[in-house]
Amino acid sequence: MTDTSDNQERKGETITLYEAVGGDPAVRALTRRFYELMDTLPEAARCRAIHPKDLSGSEEKLYDYLTGWLGGPPVYVEKHGHPMLRRRHFMASIGPAERDEWLLCFVQALEETVPSEGLRKIILEPVTRLAHHMQNKE
Repeated sequence: MTDTSDNQERKGETITLYEAVGGDPAVRALTRRFYELMDTLPEAARCRAIHPKDLSGSEEKLYDYLTGWLGGPPVYVEKHGHPMLRRRHFMASIGPAERDEWLLCFVQALEETVPSEGLRKIILEPVTRLAHHMQNKE
């Protein structure tokens, strides 16, 4: 995935979203903040309830996934194979409330960790579609 709308270029070459947002430290900060919010916001209680008590494994998997999805190293695929996200999440009951609470946390974490509004918009549109795709109950 590349960021061409913000004209993020290096020597005439388009850089990845991973590079544009700040690489590893930025993706770590985003995923850390996301799970902090999920763990503490009362508005995210239903989403939190479908996650394990210890969120560290979930945080690491989201970090791995986002790293590759944003154009960085394919860490998730190297560790776990093809993401098959919907299939991997099918055991969790994800309805509109859980989906919206997940997005609430993601949007807030993104706003707090990615300063560029243009980059946030580029990231949020496909993430929102993905969140809707993950819903498996009404």
